[in-house]
Order: sequence, then C-alpha cells, then structure tokens
Amino acid sequence: MSKRLRSSDVCADCSGPDPSWASVNRGTFICDECCSVHRSLGRHISQVRHLKHTPWPPTLLQMVETLYNNGANSIWEHSLLDPASIMSGRRKANPQDKVHPNKAEFIRAKYQMLAFVHRLPCRDDDSVTAKDLSKQLHSSVRTGNLETCLRLLSLGAQANFFHPEKGSTPLHVASKAGQILQAELLAVYGADPGTQDSSGKTPVDYARQGGHHELAERLVEIQYELTDRLAFYLCGRKPDHKNGQHFIIPQMADSSLDVSELAKAAKKKLQSLSNHLFEELAMDVYDEVDRRETDAVWLATQNHSTLVTETTVVPFLPVNPEYSSTRNQGRQKLARFNAHEFATLVIDILSDAKRRQQQGSPLSRSQDNVELILRTVSNQHSTESQDNDQPDYDSVASDEDTDVETRASKAHRQKLLGSDAN
Repeated sequence: MSKRLRSSDVCADCSGPDPSWASVNRGTFICDECCSVHRSLGRHISQVRHLKHTPWPPTLLQMVETLYNNGANSIWEHSLLDPASIMSGRRKANPQDKVHPNKAEFIRAKYQMLAFVHRLPCRDDDSVTAKDLSKQLHSSVRTGNLETCLRLLSLGAQANFFHPEKGSTPLHVASKAGQILQAELLAVYGADPGTQDSSGKTPVDYARQGGHHELAERLVEIQYELTDRLAFYLCGRKPDHKNGQHFIIPQMADSSLDVSELAKAAKKKLQSLSNHLFEELAMDVYDEVDRRETDAVWLATQNHSTLVTETTVVPFLPVNPEYSSTRNQGRQKLARFNAHEFATLVIDILSDAKRRQQQGSPLSRSQDNVELILRTVSNQHSTESQDNDQPDYDSVASDEDTDVETRASKAHRQKLLGSDAN
C-alpha cells in the first residue's frame, strides 16, 4: 500500500515539494535529500520508509498520515515557531540549502539533539517527571489524539510503562478502547504486545474481547514483526498468523555449503546464548535487513547523476550511543557479510527463534559473546570475502572505513534460497 501525495505536501525539514519518504517514528514526510541525512542517523533516531516503493501495513501508514496532517512536525520544531527564533538567527533548512553541512546540521539538531522541542520545567527528580509523563500517556491512548501521545513520547514517556495502580500498560488501554492507530504509535516506540497486565491478559486478549478483530490481528503481526521481516527478506512472503503459522524458515538451495565446522560452531554458539543476548543479536540483524532493503530502494529511486554520492549512502549501521562499543562494532561488521553468509545467519536466527518459543523456558546463561558468533560466521569464507589486513572489533568504524556492500538481487536470492515453511 502506498500513499498518494497531495500537491500541498512538503518536506518537514526543508519545505521542499513532493516528499517521497516518511519518518515513521517522527510522523513526518521528508524529501530525498533530507532522507539521506535521516538514514545516516540510524533507526534509533529516525525510521524511514519510502511512501511508494516500500510495503506498508495499512494502519501504520494511516498513523503516519494522521500525524503529518495534524501538524506533528510542530512537536519537533516548537521553538522555531516563536518569532523570537527568527530574530536570533535560528531557522529551519530550505530546499536551496546544501545537504552538507546545512540540511544535515539542522536535521541532527532537530531529531538527534531535540534542540527545538518544548522543554518541561526542570525538576530535581527526572524519574518522577518521566513517570508523570508515562501516566499521562497511559490515560491519553484511550482517545484518538495521536499528536498528544507523540508529544508525551518525545518528552520521555515510556511506551512500555506499567502503571502501578492500574496494573496495565498504555498498549493494554489502547487495545481495550480499540484505538488501532494509538497501538501502532506505541509499537513504533517499542511497546510489547505480549506484555501481561496484573490479571495475566495481553493487549491481544483485550482487543479480541472488545471485538476489535483488525486490531487483534495487527497486534499479532507486530508481535512477530522481527521474524516476519527476516523471513520476508529471504523468501518474499510472511507467515499466515490467522491460521496459526507464525514462522517461515527458508531453506538454502545448496545445503552442502552449510556443513563446515565453522558453520556448525557458529550455530552452536548461537543456540547457547542467553535469551537476552539472542534477542540483541536478532534485533541487530533486523536493523541490518532494514538497512539493506532501504539501501536497495534508495539506489533504485534516486537520480544517480546528482544524488547518489558518497555522502548519501549508508555503508553500515550507524552507531547507537545506547549500545556498547563492542556491540556497535559487531553491528557494523554485519555489512561485510556477503549474500550467502548473511542468509545463513538469518536462517539460523529464525530457526532458533522458533525453537526458543516452542521451548517456552529461559535457556541457561552462556558467557559466549554475541560478537563471537558474528566473527565465526563472517570468517566462514574469509579467504574469499574478507580483508585480512583489517583487524576485527578494534574500534568503532567511521563513515570512511567501509564501502557499500553489494546487495543480492531478487534473482540471486531465489537462487540461494527455497521458501519451505516450517
């Protein structure tokens, strides 16, 4: 599903015409040039999707459209709306500005540093402020006012906040009220559809009890979004959740390539990871899938003579300051995996995710580091695909350290993979 842009739609960051991308978690539409900066910030800052060439869950697109149409951009540019900001020389970017440094500096200030967001009065105890905001969010999601909830989230409200008196999370409240767009917004900010309230019910349970069947089905999809995205990346289809099929495990076309001792060792280490470390690895691979797919859309939709330059590509996952330097190093090494290596890792993760869910109990904690698995898998074909002069995990890479990895075409993926369901 894609959006039909109106002639009045403009880029939220530079007011350029005909924006073709959306920042999902910011509720804005952005142009190609500004999108190149958003992509370099990382998904923890801005989650971008092409409005026409990326598949959209209908209600997710409706959520972004609603935020855009109701002025969500004013949340991120609040202080710029004050006439005094013009007098002080502060202004937003315009279409004629250069991407670097003009647009890039403005976009980083706007979304990364939140320089223009309305600030609450300072209090001695920041945790109390966050708790108060989260309680307001818990109450607000029962209504259809998405902008209020986005504003609360921008100020620090927690999407997974468990209300101590109510015994539930905001997603429980939105699901009980049938607010599907609020559920989409909460999920974008990390709300977990599988969380139980004080009576043991999940948001899915409340949606079904209230007769909100579309919402219930969407919540199940959100619950399996990570594994669905990985499966779709490899074989182009998703599980049939309505009929109880929650996983698709693609098969390598030539299984003889996967019986090496290194491959077996990598799989064994992956299986021995604690659930927490396995989830971290799976999320990192999900982010790498998103980077590769978005990169493919980006390269296919740009005017290569003007826009596709060294400053508009994202060669590996940007650094997330909330993660350790070791984890960031491992995430960036994922870009070095060729199509076969990456497909092998994705299949192993899908298989182990299914095994862990069926097991239903926590695994014994392992001291193995996630990065050891990445190193083992990436070394399977070291003589063919790795640069032996560059050490592994020495320091966090910078934008100049790595070239863009060539993405496999659909034909090549079909050659590599079958699509047997499990």
